[in-house]
Amino acid sequence: MSTESWPPQLKEWVASCLGQMTDGNREEAQAELRQVISDAYSSKTLWTTDWAGVQLKSLLPKPMPIMSNHSFKRKLDSPTGQSKKAKKHQANKYAAALALDVGDRAALNRRAERFRREHELEKQKQTGGGGQASSLRTHQRSAHPFVNLSRSATPFANGDDPEANPNVPNWDQHTIVGTSQEIFKDYLRLTSDPKPDQIRPYHVLQQTLTELKKRWREKVPYNWICSQFKSLRQDLTVQRIKNDFTVAVYEIHARMALEVADMVEYNQCQSSLKSLYELGIPGNVEEFTAYRILLLLHGRNRSELNLYVSQLTSKQKASPAVKHALAVQRALALGNYHAFFEQYLNAPNMGAYIMDHFVDRERLRALFIMTKAYQRLNLAFIHQELAFDSLNHVREFLMSHRAAHFVNPNSPDAEKILDCKAVSTELPAVLEEKYRKVQIKGAI
Repeated sequence: MSTESWPPQLKEWVASCLGQMTDGNREEAQAELRQVISDAYSSKTLWTTDWAGVQLKSLLPKPMPIMSNHSFKRKLDSPTGQSKKAKKHQANKYAAALALDVGDRAALNRRAERFRREHELEKQKQTGGGGQASSLRTHQRSAHPFVNLSRSATPFANGDDPEANPNVPNWDQHTIVGTSQEIFKDYLRLTSDPKPDQIRPYHVLQQTLTELKKRWREKVPYNWICSQFKSLRQDLTVQRIKNDFTVAVYEIHARMALEVADMVEYNQCQSSLKSLYELGIPGNVEEFTAYRILLLLHGRNRSELNLYVSQLTSKQKASPAVKHALAVQRALALGNYHAFFEQYLNAPNMGAYIMDHFVDRERLRALFIMTKAYQRLNLAFIHQELAFDSLNHVREFLMSHRAAHFVNPNSPDAEKILDCKAVSTELPAVLEEKYRKVQIKGAI
């Protein structure tokens, strides 16, 4: 996460600490620096601490060891003293270490200078911003202490650029601006630095998205659409464009990927959307939060699911999509297969497309419970209770799971009766064999 969300006084203090570090104390000082910032973040005191008065213990001058005159004289008079050649070698090593320390200090000073320049830019941004109290709440919520202290944006020397793109956070002279006017461009993995004449600018990318949505409605093959979307996402990435248009691109591609069961591309989009939402860029956060919950249910990742659900806001929990996903979680936790299949039939947005990936597993689990409770079951009842599309679909499911044991196998599907005792002996082995482990390609 960027250091932009740090308070200005903290940035000045970090810059000062970096300037005081040497090769001898850098590792210890950086560890202490991270710990101090982490403690302040955990206690929500990033913006209330007087950073100018904080002193790292690792940067305090080390006391020189006291040597008695007798010991000093004995060392000089020792017959095992170093030879001239050894002393010369030791002096050369000291000089080399000193040179390295000077170079290291120069690098640290450059890093400190970048922090100061970034701080100046931050102050300029805040000049036209809102009140301090609002800014304080925003930064306390978004700041995170675990960052690479050696990385920061590289602004222009004059602190501003008249051609800066408002869609690009931390605009600088290294930002690429595309010049290509091609609407469509196949995706190719970059193997060298991107060239502006091969990148489409922002206004062309907007036209590209409009045309891609039109092509999707015209039933153009997904493979071509996917390649175009990946190319569109790549052009946004290399130009560092992050705004509501970027969010829309990833959301639309994610929905298309769900529709065709392309979970690799879906998970890549979901991962990028998570980062974009955390930047405060608006989008359909609740919709994709619900998808995230359903996907964790698919992977049966209970620990991560419980942690994720515990972090949901009241607004997210109140949305219909998230309510539905939480109801699915509750039904699975209680083993209530009737409630689960009701939620499956009434899934909002594209939640059913994710549930399709684990509905057969839950059907088999439900069937195991039902065959333990009943001696015989009509195929028509199973069709209705487990939300199958048709009686033919039920029969094919039972056959593929070695559970097609009928009392009257030659009767029509509408009259077929399942022998529960024969089925219940087969199902545990089938469950273990087919659904022991879930592998999700491209999972976050």
